Amino acid sequence: MSDQELMLLAKKARENAYAPYSKFKVGAALLCSDGSVYVGCNVENASYGASVCAERTAIFGAVSDGKRSFLKIAVCGGRDHADAPCPPCGDCRQVLREFADNTFRVILKNGDALLSYTIDALLPLSFQKGVLNA
Repeated sequence: MSDQELMLLAKKARENAYAPYSKFKVGAALLCSDGSVYVGCNVENASYGASVCAERTAIFGAVSDGKRSFLKIAVCGGRDHADAPCPPCGDCRQVLREFADNTFRVILKNGDALLSYTIDALLPLSFQKGVLNA
């Protein structure tokens, strides 16, 4: 699946976001290594700490279905047209790192262009599984 196709799915998922407080709607589309795609949107809560980001919604859905191998995720978000890059928050970067190898990519919208980053570029010196065995 192309980055453009994945971004279109993220944009569509964004439409389902529940963001009555921040008005900052985010959608994500996660491509698994078997070709399946899981989408997610952010879901806010009046108790802000109980809110969940789009990226984690997509990952948790995939993991709940037994998926563990992912290739890339497209993220689209913002208050209005969602054309500016919307990088994953720190919590989402750490969750992505749990399942991502060094080839995993995060795709962000930048106007009509797409930006692509490895998880290592977004979360250098990350805390990983291997640290627990050290």
